[in-house]
Amino acid sequence: MTALPPGVLTPGLAMWRSVVERNLVSFRRQWAAFVTGFAEPVFYLLSLGIGVGSLVPFVTTDGGSRVTYAAFVAPAMLAASAMNGAVMDSTFNVFFKLKYAKIYDAVLATPLGPRDIAVGEVAWSLIRGGVYALVFYLVALAVGVVESWWSVLAVPAAIFIGLAFSAVGMFATTFMRSWVDFDWIMLVIQPLFLLSATFFPLATYPGWAQPIVMATPLYHGVALERGLMLGEVGWGLLWHVGYLLVLGVVGIWATSRRIETLLRA
Repeated sequence: MTALPPGVLTPGLAMWRSVVERNLVSFRRQWAAFVTGFAEPVFYLLSLGIGVGSLVPFVTTDGGSRVTYAAFVAPAMLAASAMNGAVMDSTFNVFFKLKYAKIYDAVLATPLGPRDIAVGEVAWSLIRGGVYALVFYLVALAVGVVESWWSVLAVPAAIFIGLAFSAVGMFATTFMRSWVDFDWIMLVIQPLFLLSATFFPLATYPGWAQPIVMATPLYHGVALERGLMLGEVGWGLLWHVGYLLVLGVVGIWATSRRIETLLRA
């Protein structure tokens, strides 16, 4: 690989918008690829939230509120929508660009640097995750499972979920050697989706399992969305925001270092 001239490291982060613009142009005719990300959570909401909800009419949340099962599940599905959108772009798409299309090699031949790539790709995945969250929120409103006016903050809050998952997902992708390695991604995502207090209150988990669940990023996303959509708003929600924000910032930093190592070798 041709060595880059010294000093081509990005002086700031302003140029990451070029990466977002490139992705926007690329996806103009691939809008159908967006559908799959929020379709699955919507199906879960309709089948479990409403179907199972007819058998389990009410649930007592960890905050002490008594709500319908559909209203309990809906915030978790919104968080899952944001996660799906972020993971889709930051893993499979980034891997293709990195290993096969060699797009990042071309990008580094311009004034853009590794940080611009990391920030730009994460920003694009946040856009996709935000679209998923918005569509799901509108579906939740339509079926009547939104309990509080605080829910207007649910879509902005989903950005923090997308930030954490896209940054960490992209960092993990830089270690992937082939498409087979993505089985590890699914091996992590699926248990997170099922076991991050998405379908049952945290109090129903065994005592030894609760600290493990509380350490997962999706749990913090679910707890944040559930607090907003059910009106259980307090200072404790800032802890969830801080967790997701720190995870996202650290992930972006680590990803930029990895990209620089891989492409400047």
